[in-house]
Amino acid sequence: MSPSIEVTRLVKRFGLKNVLRGLDFQVQSGEFVALLGPNGAGKTTFLRILASLSRPTLGQVRVAGHRLPEQSAAVRRRLGVVSHLPLLYGDLTAEENLQFYGRMYGVPNLNVRIQEVLDMVGLSTRRRDLVRTFSRGMQQRLAIGRAVLHDPDVMLFDEPYTGLDQDASEMLDSVLKNVAAAGRTVVMTSHDLARAEDLATRFDVLSRGVIAASVTRTDLQNSNLLTFYKQALAG
Repeated sequence: MSPSIEVTRLVKRFGLKNVLRGLDFQVQSGEFVALLGPNGAGKTTFLRILASLSRPTLGQVRVAGHRLPEQSAAVRRRLGVVSHLPLLYGDLTAEENLQFYGRMYGVPNLNVRIQEVLDMVGLSTRRRDLVRTFSRGMQQRLAIGRAVLHDPDVMLFDEPYTGLDQDASEMLDSVLKNVAAAGRTVVMTSHDLARAEDLATRFDVLSRGVIAASVTRTDLQNSNLLTFYKQALAG
C-alpha cells in the first residue's frame, strides 16, 4: 500500500530564506502523526504545502496518491483541513455552513450526512443558531465538522487548540479521537506535548527545516515525549 503522504527533498524558500531544507516525510494510511517543533520551525509552512495552499520551491509531494502542486484539485477532494482559523461564515447557521461546503464538494445524501456530522461534533441542538453566536470551542468543533463532511482520507490540523479553554479542549480531544478511530490519516501540529502524546501514534520533530527525529508511540513507551523532544532539538 502506498503512503497517504509522501514528501521527498522538500525545499521552501521565501526570498533568500530557506524555511524547509530538503525535508523527507512519509505517513502511512491510518497513522496519526503529531508534528512538533519550536516557533519558526516551518510547521505551518509545511502544512500549507500539504494542503495545496502554498507551492514548494523544490522537491516532490504526494498526498492521497496525487502530486502537488500539479494535481491540487484532486488532493483537495481527498483532504480535510483545520487551523486555528475556523473558516466559517458567521452570518450563517451551523447547518447552513455545512450545506454550503457540502454542495461545493458534491456530498451525496447531504442532509443525512450533515446530521451525522453535527451529532459527531455535538452541535445538533445548535444547528439553527448563527455561527457568530458560538464560543471559540464550538466554532472549532464545527470547523472539524466542515473538514470531515466530505469524508476525506487525509486530515491536517494546524494548532487546532489555539485559544481554547480547558472544557473546549477536552471536547476537541474527543472529536479528534473519533476522527482518528474512523481510520483517517491525520497530521497535527501542536505545542502541547501532553495532548499530542495522548492522541498521536507517531511523533516527528521539525527543526531547522528538516525532520530531526521521529518515534512511534510504541517505541516511546520506555521514554518520555518531552525528553525525546528536547534531545531531538539539541541533536
